[in-house]
Amino acid sequence: MVKIAPSMLSSDFARLGEEARAAEAAGADYLHLDIMDGRFVPNITFGPDVVAAIRRSCSIPLDTHLMIEEPERYVDAFAKAGASILTVHAEASLHLHRLLCQIREAGCRVGVSLNPATPLEMVRHVLSEIDLLLVMTVEPGFGGQSYIEAMTAKIAEARRMLDEYAPHVELEVDGGINARTAPVVVRAGARVLVAGSAVFTHPNGLDGGMEELRASLGLA
Repeated sequence: MVKIAPSMLSSDFARLGEEARAAEAAGADYLHLDIMDGRFVPNITFGPDVVAAIRRSCSIPLDTHLMIEEPERYVDAFAKAGASILTVHAEASLHLHRLLCQIREAGCRVGVSLNPATPLEMVRHVLSEIDLLLVMTVEPGFGGQSYIEAMTAKIAEARRMLDEYAPHVELEVDGGINARTAPVVVRAGARVLVAGSAVFTHPNGLDGGMEELRASLGLA
């Protein structure tokens, strides 16, 4: 089963609650929240209070992606705010196993993310501790970027690794996902697709964006 997780990074920040409800009504499986600190990535978005406000606006799982330095300092705050899944970058932690255990203890599902140039080998030893592996298919920090074609092979490699060592782990991709690239990443093995501008800035609105994505995957 393929899941679609609209990214709130591409939504109208003046209408976050409405946008969250609209995404849920359009059939989103998860709502993807990009948390950026201006240090790990060159952009700043929002913190736990905004996550809590979005949590009050919808009931679908909040797929919360921490693109921040020292994520261990903020795990409890985002968990209390209502994050369902907390995904941290392997590149952001010197003690990744400890951090993943901290997320589990906080009551969230556990995710780990890799930047495009980071090898999959970096997370092989923690696969038993996670529920979701996020392969970035653009450099993190900004929405609306183009899919890095070389990531197709990495997604396929991740699929083989998970099938062999951790079949319970969901394989998610984020970056440049639209009606053209969605079938490509699904054929490679992705099962959760984060889509921002393809959904929230679609010419036919959010519903049109979701319908086009589903149609590209034969889900309409």
